[in-house]
Amino acid sequence: MKETPIDNFVPHINYQVFRKCRPDWRLMPCSVKDYDFTYIVEGKARYTINGAAHELEAGDLLCLTKGTEKEAVTYAHSPMCCFAVNFSASYSSIKAAPLVFPLVSHIGLRQDLVNLFRELTISWTEQQNGYIFKSRALLMLILHRLSEIVLFNIDSAPGDYRIKKVTQYISMHFSEKISVKALADMVHLHTTYFGYLFKQDTGMTVRQYLTKIRVRNAENMLQSGNFMVREAADLCGFSDVTHFYRLFRALRGFPPSRCIPQDRSFPDEEE
Repeated sequence: MKETPIDNFVPHINYQVFRKCRPDWRLMPCSVKDYDFTYIVEGKARYTINGAAHELEAGDLLCLTKGTEKEAVTYAHSPMCCFAVNFSASYSSIKAAPLVFPLVSHIGLRQDLVNLFRELTISWTEQQNGYIFKSRALLMLILHRLSEIVLFNIDSAPGDYRIKKVTQYISMHFSEKISVKALADMVHLHTTYFGYLFKQDTGMTVRQYLTKIRVRNAENMLQSGNFMVREAADLCGFSDVTHFYRLFRALRGFPPSRCIPQDRSFPDEEE
């Protein structure tokens, strides 16, 4: 499966807060410990970072790292409201790389991000049983979303509800015979218009998406060591194993047999 260095990044929250500033709010000069992210959702503020001034407003994300010098003031006519979180990190692999975001990113106000920050604030404030585990999970969702937007230029925010309904169906029924018309009928759309909406929302045709989901599930099954290639292909909706091999190679760049653990290889498998 495709892995990036940040997949091995594990955050540990030091503090988290929803800050609703008074008109005379001021952050005195201080040095950042670990990672320090601020997402502004209302108003304006001027942050001075390592001696350089930055005018920030709603929709801006400020990402600071250990040792950064910062201070800030808000504006009386437009007091800042923001979510702020400070966290350290550990790494689950020697392949891990430090988390690197631009100092300031103009990502705009995104409701899905605001909702995640709100949930994190509630979890961190209420401190119910298991809150550290839950808060860390929410922060990881936030970091994943931010990495999509800022680092990978991907916007996976919820799109058309009809396409979401279809992709949810495919995720549960990928092993069955699925036609584009049946999916279009499910959401009461003409086949042509449905195909247009689907590609606009996912970046793929229905067939490309279905093949991708089937191949990924087959890969997971093979990695478990409990299935032969022919079995995985059949259980994932491929009636022709040769066709499965060709599609798998095209998508993954190697044959499906390579996914099987060496101690569980089957001598009759094709290459």
